[in-house]
Amino acid sequence: MTRSITVLFLAFFSLIFTSTAMGQNTQLSNAKQKMLDATKFMVEKVSTNGGYVGLYLEDLSRRWGELEAYKTMIWVQNPGTVDMGHVFLDAYKVTKDEYYYKAAEKVAGALIFGQQDSGGWNYMIDFAGDASNRNWYNTIGKNAWGFEEHNHYYGNATFDDEVTSQAARFLLRMYLEKLDVSFKPSLDKAINFIIQAQYPLGGWPQRYPLKHDYPHGDYEDYTSFYTYNDDVILGNLNFLIDCYVTLGEKRFLDPIQRAMNFFIISQQGNPQAGWGQQYDMDLKPAHARSYEPPALLPGQTFRNSMSLISFYEYTGDRKFIARIPDAIKWLESIQLPKSETADGRYTHPVFAEIGSNKQLYAHRTGTGVNNGRYWWDYNSENPLLHYGAKTKLNMDQLKDEYARVNALSPAEVTRNSPIKNRMFTGGELPQRYFDGRINPPAATPDESAVKAVIAKLDNQNRWLTRHEWASRPYSVTAGGEESNTARDSDAGGRAIMDASDQQYISLREYMKNMNVLINYVRQPQQRN
Repeated sequence: MTRSITVLFLAFFSLIFTSTAMGQNTQLSNAKQKMLDATKFMVEKVSTNGGYVGLYLEDLSRRWGELEAYKTMIWVQNPGTVDMGHVFLDAYKVTKDEYYYKAAEKVAGALIFGQQDSGGWNYMIDFAGDASNRNWYNTIGKNAWGFEEHNHYYGNATFDDEVTSQAARFLLRMYLEKLDVSFKPSLDKAINFIIQAQYPLGGWPQRYPLKHDYPHGDYEDYTSFYTYNDDVILGNLNFLIDCYVTLGEKRFLDPIQRAMNFFIISQQGNPQAGWGQQYDMDLKPAHARSYEPPALLPGQTFRNSMSLISFYEYTGDRKFIARIPDAIKWLESIQLPKSETADGRYTHPVFAEIGSNKQLYAHRTGTGVNNGRYWWDYNSENPLLHYGAKTKLNMDQLKDEYARVNALSPAEVTRNSPIKNRMFTGGELPQRYFDGRINPPAATPDESAVKAVIAKLDNQNRWLTRHEWASRPYSVTAGGEESNTARDSDAGGRAIMDASDQQYISLREYMKNMNVLINYVRQPQQRN
């Protein structure tokens, strides 16, 4: 009797386990199919010659990168073409479906088409050619108030927002994926360009080759300045480290070392031991766009301090952390009084005046490039909102990280250094380096999260969104007045989201949902 009951229980639990496994397998198959369906829509209906912009109207009649784009344009700047390429390769890694690799190949082809003769990239690529691109700058770009990086056609490449370094990094990943030599000439050209553009002291300008024709006011051309803003220097440095790790050429070590040293060189003296976000050729913090004064930035100081901690972990050289205590002391000295923190939302000002440590606030007035102006002063009322006036820094994190590495010997701290210990052992290939570096595996999403993502796909396999931002369309009045083509925004410059039921095709939405499904497919063993 007892034996019969035991057998029945075992059979019952076996049936439950089998049913659960079958359900999971069905869900896994469904997730893979929906990934492919959504990707086919993006590749076959949305892309322009393999490339993308950030946002599209549902009917594809209008599209935006950072500003409105022509239908012949794609955006290199994130979120854009490069991000999509990485998602395709991530999907290829977990499914081995060649469709994703072909989609990534198309992305690489679009980037190669748009690579400048110098070896770098601009923010966007126009497949209609240079004349069309110049027309965009003379209409949409020129009239985008507050987007001064797009107001002028330089004709050179940009490192801003890691545009060139990220495009080059994607080509490096494509080359390593199958060691396809067809990507090597473009990759080599990009590598040589980044090395050539580096200043002798180790930093990089925002744009290269240098032009010196900044069209706004009496200021020197800020695009030639040493630039930390938007990870210009750090992005190029990280790319060169990627190249050294995966390609192993010693020629990368000198520009890597000089770039890391520049962080030390450019730190200011006590009692203001911080950093600016751009420096002139005399290594003085400099003015850039109309709302970026010559100042020190607590946020940049925090980020540079964290980078120096990484450089100690890379090299074991304590010079990289020697003045972090000075930076911490300055950051503590400039913390906002409690009455100005908005109940803990902020800890520091965005800008601090050199010498006085006074908080600087940027403002604007007007409605466009023809009647608008930006300025800064000490008045915290009506601050510039599209750039921010205050920021929040995790000082405990910085202190803890410094204490952690400061307690380690050079041998201990460099145990996982990509520079000191870059050799691949046990048959491991350099391609594996990117598997966890580009898109580190996240926690496996639960079944309900996967079902929710799949359910959001419409009958055309689109993940549509609402309440996005949009640029104003270019127009000219009967009197010849050109419209402001920047994003629709309030008086302080903060973007106004579309409150209607208008639906959009969004790269961010596609990539967010794809990453949920990729992480689900990547780790099936955790569900068994």
